[in-house]
Amino acid sequence: MQDRALTTATRRSFLRSAGLSLSLPALEAFLPSSSLRAKGKPAALATTPSGMPLRTAFLYKPNGVNTEFWNLKGTGRDYQSNATHQPYEAFRDQYRIFGGLAHLNGTAGPDGPGDHARANATFLTGVRPYKTAGANLKLGISADQVLANQIGHLTRFSSLELSCDSVRKSGFCDNGYSCAYQFNLSWRDANTPMTPETQPRMVFERLFGAGGTKERGANRAQRKELKKSILDFVSQDIKSLQKDLGKNDQARLEEYLTGVRDLEKRVEKSERFPVPDVVAPHFPEGDLPFPEHVRLMMDMVILAFETDSTRVASLLLSHDGSNRSFAHIGVPDGHHNISHHQNKDGLLKKLAKIDLFYSQQFAYFLRELAKRKDPDGTSILHNSQIIWGSGLEDPNKHRHDNLPIILAGNAGGGTRLGTHDVVGKDVPVTNLFLGMFERAGLKETSFGDSTGVLSLTS
Repeated sequence: MQDRALTTATRRSFLRSAGLSLSLPALEAFLPSSSLRAKGKPAALATTPSGMPLRTAFLYKPNGVNTEFWNLKGTGRDYQSNATHQPYEAFRDQYRIFGGLAHLNGTAGPDGPGDHARANATFLTGVRPYKTAGANLKLGISADQVLANQIGHLTRFSSLELSCDSVRKSGFCDNGYSCAYQFNLSWRDANTPMTPETQPRMVFERLFGAGGTKERGANRAQRKELKKSILDFVSQDIKSLQKDLGKNDQARLEEYLTGVRDLEKRVEKSERFPVPDVVAPHFPEGDLPFPEHVRLMMDMVILAFETDSTRVASLLLSHDGSNRSFAHIGVPDGHHNISHHQNKDGLLKKLAKIDLFYSQQFAYFLRELAKRKDPDGTSILHNSQIIWGSGLEDPNKHRHDNLPIILAGNAGGGTRLGTHDVVGKDVPVTNLFLGMFERAGLKETSFGDSTGVLSLTS
C-alpha cells in the first residue's frame, strides 16, 4: 500500500502515494514533549518560544487608500477606528496599525513618472528600481527572500509566492518601467523576480503533489477519471494513523482533512475559469470571480502554514495601477481610474467601497488563521507575523509616505499589538522588516534603505 513518512524531528509529516504527498498538520503526537509550553526559553530560528513554527506573510493591496476613511484619530490603545478598518475590528487586539512609515525610493525623481511600478517594486525591497523595460532589471532582494534564505531549510518549501494577477516578467508597463517591477512582489536578488503562481489548482498540486511532473500529472488524471479525492488515495494510512492519536489530535486531524477536501472541491470548481489578464478594465464573462480567487489563494497560504509546508509567503492581490472593475460591489469603474479621484465625492465613495472590499478579505484571512490551532493550543495567527499594506497612501497624489501598513499576529508572544503608533516621519518600511527579522531569530543589521530596527515588542 502507500508509504507513510513521518518526520517527527521537524514536526512535518506526510502521507504518500504515487504522485501524491499529503502534508499533515502539526500534531501533539509528532512533537517532542519538551516543545510544548517551553516558556521563558529563547526562540530558535523561525520558532516561537513555545516551540511552534513562526510564520511570516506579506499581503499587498493596490492603489493606496481613501485616506478620509483610513486615517485614525488618536494613538496608542485608545485610538478611534475608521470605516475601512471595521471588517477586522474584532481582531483589534491582534494587530497594530502604523503611521509614519514610508518608501521614499518610490517617489518621483530624476527618472520621472512611474509611481505604480515603484510602489510594487519597493514594497518588499526598499530599493529604487532601475528604470528599464528591457532585460537589465535592477532592484534588490525582497524581505520574504531574506527570510527564505535563512529559514527555508526548515520546511518543505523555502517560500510561497502567489498572485491573483497575471504573471509578467518583461514588457513595458508604467512610463518606461518593466512589467517585472509591477507584477512581482518577491525578488530572489537584484535581477531576478520570483515568479508567483496564479492558479489555485497549481498551488494545491505543488503543496500536495509528489514525484516528477509526469507522475503528478498521472495521479491527477487518475483522480479525475475515477472521481476520487486526494484523501481516497491515502485513506488506509489515515485510518492507521488515527489509531495512534489521542482525542485532541484525532479531532484536529478530522477538521484538517475536512478542510482539505472542501478546498479541493473549490479548486475543482475554479478550474472552469481562466486567470484574467487584469490590465484590461473589464473581464469577459466566465472569468474566475475575483473574490473567490482571492480567498482561494488566502486559503492556500493558510493551508501551507497549517501543514508547516512553508513559513514564508507573499500574496499580490493585484498590482499597483490595476484598473480592475468591481461590479460585484456596485463599482463597475476601473480601480486605477477611480484612484485619481481629484477629490470628487462620487469617486471618493467608490474608492472607499473598494478599500472596504479588500479589508473584508483581510478580515477573512485573520479569522481563518485565528480558527486554526497549533498543538500548544494557541492559534496560527498568534504564531504568525502578517504584513498587510500598500505602496501608496493617497493614490490621487501618488504619495509614498505615511503608508497604510498593518502588522497582525503575535509572533508567538511579546509583540506590541492593539495600538495605532505613529513611529515618526518618513521612517523606512524596511525598519519594520528588520524588526520582523529579529522576531524570527535572524541577525540582520540592515536591509534596503533601513536606518535602524523598529522594535515590535515596545
